[in-house]
Amino acid sequence: MERTLNIGSIIGSLVGLIAMAIGIINTFWVNDPGYGIFIFLLSLVYFPQAASLFKKVTGRSIPLLVKILLGLFILWTALGVGELFDKIDLMVNSF
Repeated sequence: MERTLNIGSIIGSLVGLIAMAIGIINTFWVNDPGYGIFIFLLSLVYFPQAASLFKKVTGRSIPLLVKILLGLFILWTALGVGELFDKIDLMVNSF
């Protein structure tokens, strides 16, 4: 079985890694681990392996529009409400 990389899976994995990093920062460097775990779990939607598992289990795939809206939601909450840059400063200063 030959596997090829396509631009969609690469972009999805990058967005998933960014969202996962946001979730980890919020889980361990502030007093809001519930939000961090929630974002971490949402980040799994972007990885091709998780998407194929979801399709195998439910028989439906996650539409691209839902992924885009979810990514915007994650960025909005992390940058606006979650004060991500302040949390990154806390993380860097703790080392």
